[in-house]
Amino acid sequence: MRRNRKVKILATLGPASSNSEMIKKLHTAGADIFRINMSHASHDHMRELVATIRSVEEDVGRPIAILVDLQGPKLRVGMFENDAVTLKEGQSFTLDSDPTPGNQKRVQLPHPEILEALKAGDAILLDDGRLRLETVSVDGKSAVTKVISGTKLSNKKGVSLPDTLIASSALTPKDRSDLDAALKEDIDWIALSFVQRPEDIAEVRKISRGKVAIMAKIEKPQALVKIDEIIELSDAIMVARGDLGVELPVEKVPGIQKQLIRAGRRAGKPVVVATQMLESMITAPVPTRAEVSDVATAVFEGADAVMLSAESAAGDYPVEAVATMDRIAEEVERDPNYRKVLYAQRAEPEPTGADAISAASRQIAETLKLSVIVCYTSSGATGIRASRERPETPIIALSPIKQTARRLTIVWGLHCVVSDDVKDEGSMVDRACQIAYEEGFAKPGERLIISAGVPFGTPGATNLLRIAFVGSDGVSGL
Repeated sequence: MRRNRKVKILATLGPASSNSEMIKKLHTAGADIFRINMSHASHDHMRELVATIRSVEEDVGRPIAILVDLQGPKLRVGMFENDAVTLKEGQSFTLDSDPTPGNQKRVQLPHPEILEALKAGDAILLDDGRLRLETVSVDGKSAVTKVISGTKLSNKKGVSLPDTLIASSALTPKDRSDLDAALKEDIDWIALSFVQRPEDIAEVRKISRGKVAIMAKIEKPQALVKIDEIIELSDAIMVARGDLGVELPVEKVPGIQKQLIRAGRRAGKPVVVATQMLESMITAPVPTRAEVSDVATAVFEGADAVMLSAESAAGDYPVEAVATMDRIAEEVERDPNYRKVLYAQRAEPEPTGADAISAASRQIAETLKLSVIVCYTSSGATGIRASRERPETPIIALSPIKQTARRLTIVWGLHCVVSDDVKDEGSMVDRACQIAYEEGFAKPGERLIISAGVPFGTPGATNLLRIAFVGSDGVSGL
């Protein structure tokens, strides 16, 4: 199954999309990666979904990536005597550690780490930003605040802290349990929520020990301060625009999205754009024009993947949502301005052999109008470097390691194929030509370019380029 687009589609699974038939329909419609959201999935349900996806993968004969998304810390206020209060702008309101039900003057904040980290002047956002407080004074056990905007506050509403760096880990006890359970299953990616600092990524990496790739969800202003270090330690990043738009003024989010996509491309790390991309399709069979433009913008900017959340997990039209996103991406990539935008934002190759080979293969392929770039990759690094060039020529990533092929399905432009390792240059060329022919990328008489590493089977040793003709039987003609 060959996609007619370079950007990938990540679809969240949920009540509307948990059985084998529906997951297969979503994959056929265009979903390349499936997300399991541990905010809503139990360990048993997660295991069932993984097994179902692997069954679909076996059926369709294509590698499919599975991303398990950890919930992260959920910060909430306590309970009120009458379930809710109405506050007045300018009034004083206290957040404290007292578990007594709250009233017009105070409420419990059952998170001692917040009360210890707050300082005078820090903003506190409640109920997805509908109510804004400003910290006046703190003593480690309570915080006296001033109501800046908003009025109604009810039980267990969420708390966001755009100005405060919390000392606690991004991994909650629930996350640790979920991570341990996920690592026992045949998954490919872990998404870490509410990352604040590089150490959050390092902690997950230490626990996972290379079994999975790690995606940092960028949804807090604190992460932006150390974004280069976070990207360096991560295998990919997600622009999680929902919480990012709560903790920052919403008008800043589009610019940050552009900055993060470009930062990821410079570093050669995949970038996923997520949240509310086709939100209206939860209940409607067609999206709004603004949503279409939103998806198109992410594609134009060169994002590796775009994500559906509730649209595919709990909506009335999950297959239609995926198919719509697929059509939008295909149309954008046919636009004459698409290549111009990608070319203008292309990062310079880094001074490494792998980058030089990847840049050269793109230039040769585009100059000679070759049919396809075929890269042999064991660790996945060669495939990612080939994608970083954003070539006009299609890319086939051949890997002898199934887990590598699965992880690479999230990367822009890579058509991933699991294939036995080669022993010499002759078999390398024959294998590349045969797969390019069988997968519909090259016809007999057409040429392709191959990148690989010698000696064969050595990860991270990309040092060879070879142009080959596809023969009449699909193997090398020359």
